[in-house]
Amino acid sequence: MKLLLQYGFFIAIFLSALQVVIARHETRRLFVELQALERTRDELNEEWGRLQLEQSTWAINDRIEMFARTNLGMKMPEQNAVVLLAK
Repeated sequence: MKLLLQYGFFIAIFLSALQVVIARHETRRLFVELQALERTRDELNEEWGRLQLEQSTWAINDRIEMFARTNLGMKMPEQNAVVLLAK
């Protein structure tokens, strides 16, 4: 009876130690995955910042006016061609 109890304790201790090893391995795997996802997040944030800067550059009024003059052939109206409407 005493021997059976010792074997039972031995098996319980072995199984709990095995669970500790499995849990640590899973924790390390999840940590590596977390680091990869954070690295991806940082890269996407950098790209987002570059895209916002590029968009603001394209939206500058002088750039739009230059594009309208050169590519679309637009020009400012002459003073006598402007009509103001009042309420």
